[in-house]
Amino acid sequence: MSPALAVRAAALADVPALVALAAETFPLACPPGTPPETIATHIRDNLGAHAFEAWVADDAATVAVADGDDAPAGYAVVLAGPCGDRDAARVLAGIGVSVDRVLELSKIYVRASSQGSGVAGALLDAALSVASSTHGDLPVWLGTNAANSRAQAFYARHGFTVVGSRTYRVGGQDHSDVVMLRGA
Repeated sequence: MSPALAVRAAALADVPALVALAAETFPLACPPGTPPETIATHIRDNLGAHAFEAWVADDAATVAVADGDDAPAGYAVVLAGPCGDRDAARVLAGIGVSVDRVLELSKIYVRASSQGSGVAGALLDAALSVASSTHGDLPVWLGTNAANSRAQAFYARHGFTVVGSRTYRVGGQDHSDVVMLRGA
């Protein structure tokens, strides 16, 4: 990890850089063969300025930024509250997790040039620490593409286990995700 790295809460002034970073990093997590127009639609509809502005302003959201030397190296979004994903809620309730109050690691993305450097781990730890301090020590769930073994291995190293599956739509196309959980 670079000594210049700092993880901090995002501010509205960060939104343009976060939108650019999301457009750069989201495709890295998509399975091979995902059509570029499908990815572009998802980015436009779900990772634009409107989305980041809403998350930064929302008391139920924790948005963390890992600063790099010249630009953000990564970001994470943690959402607190009821589980808003029907498939994930079914999976979590099925193993006895209350879906009324959970934390969702909704997004965590790191530039390709920073992957493997410790940035993602620092970002994950900082975002979850702030979210837990603010909202309580709640179970944390996430969804990641079933074909993304690198992400699943990263999450497993950080205490998450696969507890089920869900369908996740990217630009109108269904993808298979695993649902992972920590701290139930």
